Amino acid sequence: MDSIKTDGLNIGYDEATIVKELNMQIPNGKVTSIIGPNGCGKSTVLKAIGRILKPKKGFVYLNGEEIKTLSTKEIAKKMAILPQTPTAPSGLTVSELVAYGRFPHQSGFGKLTPEDQKIVQWAIDVTKLNGFEHREVDTLSGGQRQRVWIAMALAQQTDLILLDEPTTYLDMAHQLEVLKLLQDLNQKQGCTIAMVLHDLNLAARFSDYMIAIRDGSIISRGTPEEVMKAEVLKKAFSIDAEIVYEPRSKRPVCITYEIWKEKAIS
Repeated sequence: MDSIKTDGLNIGYDEATIVKELNMQIPNGKVTSIIGPNGCGKSTVLKAIGRILKPKKGFVYLNGEEIKTLSTKEIAKKMAILPQTPTAPSGLTVSELVAYGRFPHQSGFGKLTPEDQKIVQWAIDVTKLNGFEHREVDTLSGGQRQRVWIAMALAQQTDLILLDEPTTYLDMAHQLEVLKLLQDLNQKQGCTIAMVLHDLNLAARFSDYMIAIRDGSIISRGTPEEVMKAEVLKKAFSIDAEIVYEPRSKRPVCITYEIWKEKAIS
């Protein structure tokens, strides 16, 4: 079963419809990257399937259940979503922020149980934040902060994590650090990961499945080998790309590109 499935989805803001008749699947147990040019609807799609944005038309299914029939708390037990630039209240420590992930599982006054505390510590351990528990989140580096937010999502104990541009504003080393962590969560913890990424080569390297979108429509979907092709990138980005296979990862990479001349002239 697909973790997420959309059927005839129309999404937009006010009177504008950005995504029309979207039929998309996020495969269960895989790492999926959504790619496409600026303004194509990538983040809009992620917000709709995360129920942050209400669709104008169509359906979103989470593990076979129509998402609008589920309560917010039920969804939070099954799916975690991290926006592009999450912010924490000033002065909040790492352990305090990670503990927020236990909210969907709490009742009454929301006091952490010993089991909650055990899960919070597990999430901190998995994301290699040991020793940072009492540090204030806003004193950490960009890569460390991203790991804290991912730890909070892990503390929710969901099978699905959605991330909108998790590598934004990070340098190359921290980008790898975050993506390797997500890959480990998928391979070792069984989490289904779906994320929006701008960097095509990172998307191809760390994904099992890719979805290329342009103007709110799917151009191509499949394995990195199926999506990272010159003809697909021409349709999605209006570029003339040269694709080779990187010797270490054996994954396709775009080594150079030019603006597609026919598009530039029109």
